[in-house]
Amino acid sequence: MKLLSDKKILIELNNVKKWFPIKSGLLSPVKIFVHAVDGVNLVVNKGETLGVVGESGCGKTTLGRLILNLIPITSGSIIYEGVELKRMRNRDIRKKMQIVFQDPGGSMNPRMTVRSIVSEPLIVNGHSDGAGMTKKVGDLLESVGLKRNHMTRFPHEFSGGQKQRVALARALALEPDFILLDEPTSALDVSVQAQVLNLLDEIQKQRGLTFVFITHSLNVVHHISDRVAVMYLGKIAELAKTDDLFERPAHPYTHALLSAIPEPTVGQDRSERIVLSGDVPSPADPPSGCRFHTRCPIAKSGICDIDEPELIEIDTGHKVACHFPLVPGQKLPMIDEQ
Repeated sequence: MKLLSDKKILIELNNVKKWFPIKSGLLSPVKIFVHAVDGVNLVVNKGETLGVVGESGCGKTTLGRLILNLIPITSGSIIYEGVELKRMRNRDIRKKMQIVFQDPGGSMNPRMTVRSIVSEPLIVNGHSDGAGMTKKVGDLLESVGLKRNHMTRFPHEFSGGQKQRVALARALALEPDFILLDEPTSALDVSVQAQVLNLLDEIQKQRGLTFVFITHSLNVVHHISDRVAVMYLGKIAELAKTDDLFERPAHPYTHALLSAIPEPTVGQDRSERIVLSGDVPSPADPPSGCRFHTRCPIAKSGICDIDEPELIEIDTGHKVACHFPLVPGQKLPMIDEQ
C-alpha cells in the first residue's frame, strides 16, 4: 500500500443518487424505482487507488459508470478537478477519464486488429493515422507487457490476461489522469491476476494515475488499494484506509465480509465465519432506517429500523454509517452453519 503525500481531491461526489424506473407497461406511469445508488458522498484523491467492494447488486458498478458520466445521475453532483461533470463535454471527459471492463473480449470488436482497437480513441480525437500511429500503438503495447508484432493480431488470438493488457493499452492511449477498473481480474486465473495487479501498480507509479478499483474480491482490494469503500444496497457502509479497515472493521457488514475471506490454514475453525441471516433486500423497496438492519446481528429495534445512520468519522480517515459501530476487538454473534 502506498503512502500518499498529495491529498489533492481529483473527484468529489455529493449526495449522488441514481434511481432506475420500473415500468409495468409502455404507457404506464412510473411508480417504482430501483435505488441503485442512493445518496453517496465520496472523494477520490489524486494519485490513490480507491477500492469499492460489496455484494453483487450493491451498486458499485453503477457508481463507477456515474463517475465516468456513462449514465446520468438522478440527483446530486459529481465534480472533477473543480468542474461539475455534467458541464463538461463528453470528449473532454474521455481524455481525462477511462475505463477497463470486466470482460475485455466483450469490449473489443472481434473483426478489428489490436492496432485498430488501441488506435481508435486516438483517431476519434483527431490524431492522424500513419507511421506515427503505428509507433504510438507499439509503445503502448510494450508499456503493458505485450510485443509490437501483437498489433497485427485479432482479439481471439489472445488469452484472457493478454486481452486485459490490450484493454489497458487502449485506456492509456489518451494519457488520462483517471482510470476506472471494473473487476478487471475477476475472469482471470490467480497467477494471471497477480501479474495484472503488479502491472497496474507499476503503470500507476510511472504515470501518476488515479484508480477506482471495483471488485468483490477482498484479497485483491487489500493488495492494491490505499483506501476501501464498502457498499451495501446503494450506500457506503464504511470507508477507511485499507489497513484500518482490515484490522479494525467498525461496521457489522464489513466484519461479516472479512470473516468470509478464505484462510490457507489446515484445520481452520469455520465457526469463526459470520453467516448473515436472510437475503439482501430489494433495491426497489429498501428497508427504512439502516439498510443493513434486517440482517444485522446487533441491530436494536426502535433505532436501527427507524433512523438512518449518517456516514460519520470515528477515527482519522475512518468513516462508518452505523448507530453502534464496533470497537477494536469486539466480535459479532455467530450463527453456526447447519
